[in-house]
Amino acid sequence: MSEQIHIRDGDALLIVDVQNDFLPGGSLGVPGGDEVVAPLARCIDIFHRHGQPIYATRDWHPADHCSFQTQGGRWPPHCVQGTPGAEFAPALGLPASAMIISKASDPAHDAYSGFEGTNLAFQLTMYGVKRLFVGGLASDYCVLATVRDALKMGLQVTVLSDAIRAVNNDDGERAIAEMAGLGAHFVASAALV
Repeated sequence: MSEQIHIRDGDALLIVDVQNDFLPGGSLGVPGGDEVVAPLARCIDIFHRHGQPIYATRDWHPADHCSFQTQGGRWPPHCVQGTPGAEFAPALGLPASAMIISKASDPAHDAYSGFEGTNLAFQLTMYGVKRLFVGGLASDYCVLATVRDALKMGLQVTVLSDAIRAVNNDDGERAIAEMAGLGAHFVASAALV
């Protein structure tokens, strides 16, 4: 392996929406979405061992959320508060210390970014985070929107290239190109130590 990245103070891990409804077989399953779980579980273990903060965003929709087709939105119902589909993939092994960021919980507003309508920016600032490692689902929607906002905050952003999957491959490639163009770095999770 060429590059090794040593996790240090000022680093944080952000896992985006790795919830059962976004895994294959879920109501809005991302193709290959389950493939992000093992690399993210390894990253969680590394950050936990180093005592660095771990964040996990989740869609936390009310049953009448505006993004649902039943309400005139574009998506089938998914990640409804308190349902098994809204739970994190169990194999992630999120520690009790992980900070959960719930988004899109207002029935009238959707949110793709983990920063939208949440206190994530405040928490990252309070913890002195300078470098954010991001993985999760889906790279062409919530990962892209979250990375955009993290870069706008002035954070160094590293996307875990083997721990993202897209709803649509072409859109996923465009999202990767956009994130790179905005200044995000890409590394495989195996580079983290």
